[in-house]
Amino acid sequence: MTRPMTFEQLRLDQDPIKRRERRAVAMRAYVATDDGATGEAMVLDLSYDGCGIETPLALLAGKPVTLAVQDRGTVRAHVRWWANGRGGLVFEKVRAEDENGQRREDERVKLKFEAALRRLGMGSYRVSVSDLSSLGCKVELVERPRVGEHVLLKFDQMDALEAEVCWIQGHEAGLRFERPIHEGVLALMMGRLNGGA
Repeated sequence: MTRPMTFEQLRLDQDPIKRRERRAVAMRAYVATDDGATGEAMVLDLSYDGCGIETPLALLAGKPVTLAVQDRGTVRAHVRWWANGRGGLVFEKVRAEDENGQRREDERVKLKFEAALRRLGMGSYRVSVSDLSSLGCKVELVERPRVGEHVLLKFDQMDALEAEVCWIQGHEAGLRFERPIHEGVLALMMGRLNGGA
């Protein structure tokens, strides 16, 4: 009999240089370097902290760029690698505090989405997700976890997000993501979850 994996075994690698699993996408974009060069691009794959792109604009590894995806906003990133018209970008980290060091509340998306929720050592089931932000969300429960329990939440065509149950009220629970979703990725997700390309 195989033992279920522990939460530690399921954790994403915290090293920002190592590549995390990415999902294939095809989104038109523009990329701009800090020295003013711009060019068309295609986002080829996407994770919660980076993406792969294709562009005729020559990029340099380690240099900052701005990526603008049509109808989805812009995101700051650094070029992780570049070769033969393709490259990997790592998005700049989400700031969880304002200039005074005060915790800020992220804007929450009021739309409802579906995702798969899995308690560790148990099967997954579909839940309704609302109040989504880069830091967490609210879910409608099928099974009742306990406050402090770690769960995995997976949106279609994206990697699973590790989250902690912060509160439970009736058939709803608040989840705090272990690693915030970058605002740029959140904007891209909104377009995809709403049926965008």
